[in-house]
Amino acid sequence: MLSHAEENYLKAIYHLSQADKSDVSTNAIAEVLQTKPASVSDMIKKLSDKGFIHYQKYKGVNVSQKGRKEALQIIRKHRLWEVFLVDKLQFKWDEVHEIAEQLEHIKSSILTQKLDKFLGYPRIDPHGDPIPDERGEIVLGKKSPLSEILEGKKVLVTGVDDSDSEFLTHLDKINIALGTKIVVKEKNSFDGSMQIELPSQKLIFISKQVADNLLVTE
Repeated sequence: MLSHAEENYLKAIYHLSQADKSDVSTNAIAEVLQTKPASVSDMIKKLSDKGFIHYQKYKGVNVSQKGRKEALQIIRKHRLWEVFLVDKLQFKWDEVHEIAEQLEHIKSSILTQKLDKFLGYPRIDPHGDPIPDERGEIVLGKKSPLSEILEGKKVLVTGVDDSDSEFLTHLDKINIALGTKIVVKEKNSFDGSMQIELPSQKLIFISKQVADNLLVTE
């Protein structure tokens, strides 16, 4: 059984390896977890001895098949709890990450199964990230930044590329959330800003930064 700290390291290594599609450096892990490289080295040895990661000196680290399976179950619990907090307890989507970080360490697989069933077997979390199923499989739908969508197209907001709380709060203020239908009315070639139409038929302008970080499906 892994400790909370070991689970956090394993999850971080998995996420970093998925982002870069390569082995992960000690410094990259230390930066994400805000700790010292020496502490990372000690944890790498522990996880390697338990068979959760592969490590080659000077080449970096990556999860083993056993580690990948474990990391995906931690991520599954985290994202299911985020759905519960937003859908059932009415937390805002920018408030749930830190709470889910605590809840993801609950060990009971029966609780996770019942939570999944209670929520109606959701496929994505409140930020649009896919939820691994019980077998650790992920079904990824095609998402594109809103900034890449052509004028006149109607799209559905299915995720965000930046889950920073300030960005999510801004989206709440302009009435954009997961599942919001948007029509691209006009794109400004000068600065990349866009005019979009919301379901209320209200027209608003958004910056290129917002459009780059909103993920949508046509």
